[in-house]
Amino acid sequence: MRKKKRSSITVDDDSTRDVPKSKKTKSSGRPTKSSAQDSYPDSVFVQFLKEAGVTLRAGSTANEVAVDQVIFQKRLQQRLRKNPRFPNIIQEFISALEIYIEDPERFRNCLLPCVPSSSSQQDTNSGSYQESLVRLLLGIEMLQTLIINILFEKLPEFMFEGVREDGLNVPHLIINQLKWLDRIVDGKDLSSKLMQMVSVAPVEIQRDIITSLPEILEDSQHGDTAKELNGLLQQNTQLAVPILDALSSLNLSSALLSKVREAVMGTLSAVQLEDLPVVVKFVLHSISASGPNEVVCDLRKKLELEQCVLPAVLQASQSRMISKAVSGVPSCNNGQDSVALVLDVIKSAIRFQKTISEAWLKAIENVDESDDHKVVDLLVLFILYSTNANHSRRGAERVLKVKVRKGLIQESLLQKTFKGHAQVMRGYFPSILALAQGLLRSSDCCVVPFGGHMYKQAFTSFDSYCQQEVVGSLVTHACSGVSGEVDVALELLCELVSQGPAEMSQFTVFVKGILDYMDNLTSQQIRRLFHLLSHLAFGQEQHRGHIQDDMHIVIRKQLSSTAPKYKRIGIIGAVMMVGSMGACRYTVCWCIAMFFAYTPSVMALLELVCSCSESSPEAAALYYDELANLLQTCKLDPLVQVPFVFPASVMYNLDEDESQGGIAINLLPLMTQDQQRVSPLCLSPFFRLLRLCEEVQHQGDLEEIDALLGCPLILTDMEVMEKVESLSKAAREFLCSLLFYTINWFREVVNAFCKLNDPEMKMKVVTRIQNITYLQSLLQTCLAGTRDHPEKECEKVKEKDAKSAVSLSSYWPFFRELDVEALSVLQCGLLSRTLLDTELHSKLKEEVQLGPAELLFLLEDMWRKLDFSLASAPAKKAPFLKSKMDRAVGFAHLQQKNAKEIATCCMELLPTLCTHLENCHNHFQTLLSEHQGVVDAPGVDVKEQQLMCSAYQLLLQVLHTTFSWAGFSGPEHRALLKSALGVLAGRLKEDETDLTLDQLSRWECRCTNFLLDVCINLVFCCSIYLEHTDDVLKAVEEIAGEGVPELMNAAKNANSRSWPTLNRQTFLVYYKSMMAELERAVRKIPPSKQMDSQESEKLLTWNLAVRDFHILINLVKMFDSRPVLTVCLKYGRLFLESFLKLGMPLLDYSFKKHKEDVQSLLKTFQLSTRQLHYMCGHSKIRQDTGLTNHVPALKKSLEQFVYRVKAMLTLNHCQEAFWLGNLKNRDLKVEMLNTDEVVHSKSHIMLDSDERNNGQEVEESDASD
Repeated sequence: MRKKKRSSITVDDDSTRDVPKSKKTKSSGRPTKSSAQDSYPDSVFVQFLKEAGVTLRAGSTANEVAVDQVIFQKRLQQRLRKNPRFPNIIQEFISALEIYIEDPERFRNCLLPCVPSSSSQQDTNSGSYQESLVRLLLGIEMLQTLIINILFEKLPEFMFEGVREDGLNVPHLIINQLKWLDRIVDGKDLSSKLMQMVSVAPVEIQRDIITSLPEILEDSQHGDTAKELNGLLQQNTQLAVPILDALSSLNLSSALLSKVREAVMGTLSAVQLEDLPVVVKFVLHSISASGPNEVVCDLRKKLELEQCVLPAVLQASQSRMISKAVSGVPSCNNGQDSVALVLDVIKSAIRFQKTISEAWLKAIENVDESDDHKVVDLLVLFILYSTNANHSRRGAERVLKVKVRKGLIQESLLQKTFKGHAQVMRGYFPSILALAQGLLRSSDCCVVPFGGHMYKQAFTSFDSYCQQEVVGSLVTHACSGVSGEVDVALELLCELVSQGPAEMSQFTVFVKGILDYMDNLTSQQIRRLFHLLSHLAFGQEQHRGHIQDDMHIVIRKQLSSTAPKYKRIGIIGAVMMVGSMGACRYTVCWCIAMFFAYTPSVMALLELVCSCSESSPEAAALYYDELANLLQTCKLDPLVQVPFVFPASVMYNLDEDESQGGIAINLLPLMTQDQQRVSPLCLSPFFRLLRLCEEVQHQGDLEEIDALLGCPLILTDMEVMEKVESLSKAAREFLCSLLFYTINWFREVVNAFCKLNDPEMKMKVVTRIQNITYLQSLLQTCLAGTRDHPEKECEKVKEKDAKSAVSLSSYWPFFRELDVEALSVLQCGLLSRTLLDTELHSKLKEEVQLGPAELLFLLEDMWRKLDFSLASAPAKKAPFLKSKMDRAVGFAHLQQKNAKEIATCCMELLPTLCTHLENCHNHFQTLLSEHQGVVDAPGVDVKEQQLMCSAYQLLLQVLHTTFSWAGFSGPEHRALLKSALGVLAGRLKEDETDLTLDQLSRWECRCTNFLLDVCINLVFCCSIYLEHTDDVLKAVEEIAGEGVPELMNAAKNANSRSWPTLNRQTFLVYYKSMMAELERAVRKIPPSKQMDSQESEKLLTWNLAVRDFHILINLVKMFDSRPVLTVCLKYGRLFLESFLKLGMPLLDYSFKKHKEDVQSLLKTFQLSTRQLHYMCGHSKIRQDTGLTNHVPALKKSLEQFVYRVKAMLTLNHCQEAFWLGNLKNRDLKVEMLNTDEVVHSKSHIMLDSDERNNGQEVEESDASD
């Protein structure tokens, strides 16, 4: 009693000491601290607390504790236990507590931390922070359950109050009392009460309770709580974030975690956008190392980032709302912030978990349809490339190239990704730029366009810094010197200028840098470069005078040069500048005013080019051709077109009246003039320019100049060709030049009038082609007698061929180029067919013949065009390696069209080509039937048959080149390919489509025999056979154990009797296929577990595999060539690694049960490992780097095998069956090496493998009982 009295006096003293202080601070005189015991003097609750050391305060004053917390709990527990009314006193205590906390202010004080009393503050043993009264009472086990019940009863009273004026949230305080208790008396009941409260509480309270569960519950309750949270998640996705946060902190079993993850994946589509990062994080972090592939694949399917993008109208509306907002929390930018957080979660998982990065790659790689690919696929590939976690960069690039090549990832998906997630993609810009660079430099033409699309999307979607980097990268490509790379880069720059001239004008200084590399550019690339610069200089943007001045300076400099190369650059640049200045602009008013300002400059520039090119016929001809190309490809303003039409009387004498006689091309007198005002070299280019001007002005009508199609040429008598060798050198050269000019005139005439549909004009066009073929034959004769003609410098002829006929293929660059439209003449038919049939709507009855020579002429030109436009790109060469002749010479007009346009033209001509092919075939069939199979029978026109044979061959080459176009593998050209195949299928006879089974079997036998005879793709055939056979191990044993011995016993060039395609030349193919399939087969053997029911079957399978491996290894003794050794070392290591990973665990478990089988297996395998060791020594002795590269990894695996066998025997308590010995050095024939070789071999082995025991190999002995 004395002690209690002293405690009571202490408390009262504290209370009285506080009164003067409060009087000093408060004018009202009311004390701030008042003891709660005054209101409840006889309360058991108050008295016991006072005796234990806690003073209750009223109002907003915190309760005081005079002793340490542990001492308080111990004193109170002792008071309760020693009370005579125990255990009823506990209920009285709790009842008094309930009455006391009915006042909200007192209840709040009990929830807030206590403060040390003034006396306890002087005690160094008491801490500065004290727990709340409720937590102190919860620490007493006999009171804990009752106190918890009281708290849960009080919680509903404050559920809807929210945050009070003093900033306190009472429900939050109540929940905090239950966190981190030292011990929970009834954890199950507490868990049950918490979940019941969650079911009825408001959302905010639910979230608070759920997130506090890991801090409240014991580990034993985590499983049951997780199941209830899982069910709650499926019912209410609004609680996804707190539930997943709680589940992430709970200690769950792998089975339960997997079940929860599946449930979470099921609700993924219903989760709110802002909660998506948390859901994805939980799914990825809950993946076990053993099975990430299925989880990631399922996550990828259900992750719809496309739905995170608002429509354009809503985006604009939301942007206006955000811009008008003055204050407030910024909202999510159209879901971009949430998407960015999702990608950060994926990026973090990929970076720190190797299995997840591999699973993402595999999930994307397994998608087989383009429609199944999503935005997340591209985003994850960019993440994998940017992080390079676990060397994922190479894998991401490989997968992207494969997908693009197959057409599974297309431009539409890339555009959708950039358009909807530009803000997110901006963070991966370095990776996007690096990937685009790699794709653009790729030798695979199928992936190059996709790299261009990445450049364009990055330029249009990102900020000015990224745009600058894109332009700089494209300029680097354009200056690389690699032809294909330069073409694509310049084309992309032109597209960027067309789409965004204002943005591109900021980076003109970068583009101008390409001018320093013009020496390495082709004519077409120079055209694109000046088109690009001209568009920048004379586009719709103002203030571009400095660009125009720079271009004028460059062009004037090039035009004034005496070197033909630089003058050519100046002419092309000037014409392209004229095209940009004179382009039609009717959309903006100020553009018309600017055009009138440019008109004097256009005239001055044209006059400058004319004056600089008049002294050189070649330059003038190029100028006319460039102007003609400009008219054909660009739409010019009429004010610029008028000066292009030169008076016909100047060049062509068209001012004479037709009544005085027909017009004629006065070519011969023009060449014989001493002082030529116009060179005959300019005749064809000038006519092309005139014709295109007429087409532009008269909408394709050439009526005013159609007389030029049939007008004669003033030439010399061609009978002089019979005595060409007797002519002087000057006369022969003059005659050759005359023929060149004449042929080029006719070729340009065919270009001009080939598109006319009038039957009479068609007849004249065919006649001109006949003239061309005849004149070419004369030219061959003339060139054969004129070996030193100037044009002959393009090719050196050997002396032994001096007397043979001259081929015009070497003179191809000197002929005028035929337009693609000229190939339509092929539709006029073959020799035995009517030229103008019903397809051309002809009303003429006379026949027009297109002979074999004319057909050959057109087919040869067509094949050259296809070979240039559609054939695979040539191998890349360094820019300083110059070829003898530019491949693009002779295709200036063709380069104005892209590959798709050329392929479309071929598809239009495909029915005609098939008709010609059938006619050629029928011609030879008729010839053989008429002459009883004798091709060179008397009376057969040999020359005609040669022409027909060449035409037949060219038809096949044309079809082969067309259908071999790499563009058909792209999705954008699939429709074109299907239409072409439809044409071929439509020409089949109806009865041929319904082949009987007997016919199919006969065709199959014929095809199979053909494949066996020529051994086409033997590697593929062997792989297919071994892959689809019922038993791979048995098939390998049959080939290696039966087929190879038959081959060794046969003659040198003979084949195996059982395997006809197996001979000494194809042995390597068989050997590599067998080793690869054997290694692949053992990797498919399921791993073994202890008490496995299939243990015997697996052991038998491994015995067969090891026996096959031993047979294959021994074959190296007979076939010891370097390629065979390389295959053996490579796949031998892979087989050994698979055996260590999958086979040795099986031997661990089955050694005691199947001791003899294990012993036999190890003996056989030991012989193989010993032979592999001999191969390693052989590789070292031969010092062949191609073989020694495989040695270190193989030696490491051999050592692992030794110690793995020792571990297996130790595990089964049979160490005596293992011993170490010295392995002698032998060659591949297992013969001892001499002393020098032994020392040399040992020294190398010791250095490379770092072996112990003085460089001597270690191997296990034959296992014994």
